[in-house]
Amino acid sequence: MSVAAATMTGFDAKTLRADFPALQQEVNGQPLIYLDNAATTQKPQAVIDALSNYYSRDNSNVHRGAHALSDRATVAFEDARKKVVQFLNAGSSKEVLWTRGTTESINLVASSYARSVLKEGDRILVSAMEHHSNIVPWQLAAQTCGAEVVAIPVSENGEVELDAYKALLDERVKLVAVGHVSNALGTVNPIREMIQLAHDAGAKILIDGAQGVPHFDVDVQALDCDFYAFSGHKMYGPTGTGVLYGKEALLEQMPPYHGGGEMIKTVSFDGTTFNELPFKFEAGTPNIGGAVGLAAAVDYLQGIDRAALAAHETALMQYAHERAAGFEGLKRIGCAKTIAGAFSFLLEGVHPADVGMLLDQQGIAVRTGDHCAQPIMKQFGIPGTVRASFALYNTREDVDALFAGLEKAKTFLL
Repeated sequence: MSVAAATMTGFDAKTLRADFPALQQEVNGQPLIYLDNAATTQKPQAVIDALSNYYSRDNSNVHRGAHALSDRATVAFEDARKKVVQFLNAGSSKEVLWTRGTTESINLVASSYARSVLKEGDRILVSAMEHHSNIVPWQLAAQTCGAEVVAIPVSENGEVELDAYKALLDERVKLVAVGHVSNALGTVNPIREMIQLAHDAGAKILIDGAQGVPHFDVDVQALDCDFYAFSGHKMYGPTGTGVLYGKEALLEQMPPYHGGGEMIKTVSFDGTTFNELPFKFEAGTPNIGGAVGLAAAVDYLQGIDRAALAAHETALMQYAHERAAGFEGLKRIGCAKTIAGAFSFLLEGVHPADVGMLLDQQGIAVRTGDHCAQPIMKQFGIPGTVRASFALYNTREDVDALFAGLEKAKTFLL
C-alpha cells in the first residue's frame, strides 16, 4: 500500500490513483478513464506484490504438507481468512468459506441449503432487478423439488416495492435472495429492513454483496443476514476469489457442495465422514495465492478512511447526476433515492453498444448491455444501458471526461 493510503485520515482519490499501475496507461492515444468498476476493479500494487511474493517464495499446497513452504502457505492462507472474518465482523473462521466468487457462493447455498430444505409448494423470493447469478441458481434448486421462485416487484424508479415484499412474505417463503446494491441500476436496497421482515416471517435471507463491499463497511452480525456473498475482484482483489459468509448453525446442517480432498475426515467404501467447518465446503486445492491477494485488498481498503471514501463516492455520483440533468437527450435508468457505484443511462435514439464503442475510442471504459439483468431490462422495455461505474480512484475530472466523450459521440451518432 502507498504511504499516502496507509496514513490517510481523509480521502484523496488522485493520490490513491498512483497505487494502480493499470490506470497509468493510454488507450487509443488517450489517458485511460476507467469507469467499468462494477464489472471488475483495477488492482493496487500492494495486491500485485502480494500475489507475486506468494508465488515467488511460498508457493505450496496447504494444510497437509510436512515442509517449510507448506507451513508458510498454510499460515498465509488461514491468516487471509482471519482478515476476512474481521472485515465482515463474522463470528469465527468457521463462518467464512472460500469460493471462486459471488456466483459460486450463491450456487453453494442453492445447491446445499436450498435443495436440502425446500419442498413442493415452498417459495424463494428474489427481487426483479437481480443479477442472473442471483436468479438462475434458485430456479435450478426449485426445479428439483417443486418449489417456486417469485419476483419481488421493483418500481419504475428502480426500488424494491416494500409493501409488495411484505405481502409476499407468507408461510410458503423459505428463503429470500436480494442484492445489497444493484449492479445494473446502482440501487442500494434497504437490506436491514428486508432481513428483519424475512426473519419475522420465518424465512432465511441471502445478500448478494458483490456490489456492496467495495462501497460500504459490512457487519454481518449487525445485519443479522443468514448468508452474505461477495467477490474479491470487485473490491480491488484478484479474479477467481470469493467469500461466502454463513451463520455457523446453518453451515453445520448443510450437506457438502463438492466432494474430494480437504472436505473429508475419513473415506472408505463403507462410507465417508466430512471435515469440520469451514473445510467441509472447500474440496480440492484452493486458490491460495488468490486468498493472499484478497487479504492484501482487505488491508488496502482498511488502510483508507472508509467513511471518507463513501462520502467521496456519494459526491461523485451526485456530480454525475447533476451533469446528466443538463445533458440533452440523456435518460437515467434507475432513479432510486440511494444509489452507489453504478450510473446507468441511455442516449436517446442511440444503441448503448455504439456509445460504448465511441467512448472507448476516446480512452473511456464503460460497460454496455443488459448487465446480466435481463428481467429488469425487459420491465423497462429497453435492450440495455450504458453503465459508468465508479471506484475509489475516480474523480470529478473522470466524470467531466465522460460527458465530454458523450458530447463528441453525439456528433457521430445523431
